[in-house]
Amino acid sequence: MTTALRRRLLAEFIGTALLVTAVVGSGIMATTLSPGDVGLQLLENSIATAFALAALILIFGPVSGAHFNPVVSAADWFLGRRTGTGLSARDLAGYTAAQVVGAIAGAILANLMFDLAAVDFSGKDRSAGHLWLGEVVATTGLILLIFALARSGRAPVAPAAVGAYIGAAYWFTSSTSFANPAVTIGRAFSDSFAGIAPASVPGFVLFQFVGLAVGLGLLAALYPDAGRAADQVVVPADDAALDRGA
Repeated sequence: MTTALRRRLLAEFIGTALLVTAVVGSGIMATTLSPGDVGLQLLENSIATAFALAALILIFGPVSGAHFNPVVSAADWFLGRRTGTGLSARDLAGYTAAQVVGAIAGAILANLMFDLAAVDFSGKDRSAGHLWLGEVVATTGLILLIFALARSGRAPVAPAAVGAYIGAAYWFTSSTSFANPAVTIGRAFSDSFAGIAPASVPGFVLFQFVGLAVGLGLLAALYPDAGRAADQVVVPADDAALDRGA
C-alpha cells in the first residue's frame, strides 16, 4: 500500500466518522432541545448534516475526493474502468472498508459525547416499501448530481451542492435520505433520533444499490462519457501534493 493510498483511506475513515457524528449527534441534540416536535427535530438534524457534509468535503476532498459513501466509490470505479480514471478495484475495497468502519466509529463517538452507552443498537424500525423507494430516489439523485458536476467541470461547487442536496432530500424523500450504506450501518449503532434498527439495515442498503444502478443507467443516457471525469469525484484529489508529501 502506497503512502498516498494510506492517506486517502485515513481521510475516508475520518471524514465518514465525522459525518456520522454530525448526523447522530445533531439528532440527539435535536431531541434534547425540541422534545415532542418531530418536525423541528428533523429541521435541526438536516441543517446540521448539510453544513457538516459541505465542510467535510472541503477538508478531505483534496486528499481522497471525499466520497464518504460506498455507492459513490462504486460508481467511481465502475464508470472509470474503461478510461483508466477513478478508483481501482483495490482502492474501492479499501475505501469501502474505511467508510464502514469510520461510520461505526462516528456513531460511537456521538454516543459518548452525549453521555450515552458507546454502543446502543437502534430500535427504530424502517422496513417498508415506501421508505425503500425513498432510498432509491435519494441515491439516484446523489449519483446524478456528483457525476454531472464532475463531467461538466463544476466539481469545485460540489461541497455546497452535495450538502444542499442531502439537506433537501431529508425533506422530499420518505426515508429522510440516508443514501449511503456506510452511514446506514453506522446509524444502527445509536438508539437515537437518527438511528435505524439493525434488522432494517439490509433493506436500506439493498435499495441504495438499486439507486446506484438507476443512477448509472441515467448517467449513461445523459452523460455517455461521464467515466472520463471519474477522477474528479466528488472533488479532485491533489495527487501531486500527496506525492510530494510522501
